[in-house]
Amino acid sequence: MSVHKPTDSLDCIGLFCPQPLFQTREAIDALESGEVLELLTDDPASEEDIKRFAKRTGHELLFFQQMDDGSFRFLIKKK
Repeated sequence: MSVHKPTDSLDCIGLFCPQPLFQTREAIDALESGEVLELLTDDPASEEDIKRFAKRTGHELLFFQQMDDGSFRFLIKKK
């Protein structure tokens, strides 16, 4: 379990590419620098898409976990 407490949480369960990525971008834009977004998604493309997004934009992927049900949990710190 991660020790980072999210500032905001985004539930994208049931949404598929490109919606989780678009909504993540909007949610990150609404945060202040240093704040943390928790993203929950079950889109199989999200693992690669969100990791690539964080790297490309300079945000820090603090935590990634694939859950037993196949969904994913990300914690992303805004740069």
